[in-house]
Amino acid sequence: MQNLISKKVPVKLDQDLQARIDQIAKDRRSAPSLVLREAISQYIEREEKREALRCDMLNAWDEFKNSGMHSSAEQVQSWLASWGAQNDMAGRA
Repeated sequence: MQNLISKKVPVKLDQDLQARIDQIAKDRRSAPSLVLREAISQYIEREEKREALRCDMLNAWDEFKNSGMHSSAEQVQSWLASWGAQNDMAGRA
């Protein structure tokens, strides 16, 4: 559910960027504020995913350091390539 309460946030934009935003808004027959809101939303979502991936990688690194268990890229590729084949390696990775 989208939060219905909004807050104005002042943002300083150079003339070139403002003109580009205005052009996109004009092309979409939309308001520049909606273009900015969408751009910010997409950026935040991408950065949240990037941070989650970074945390996952750090956790995987810690797990490797603690257990020593790992699979090489070649092993993972072989495992994936075997899916559905007669010599399916599923469950052995």
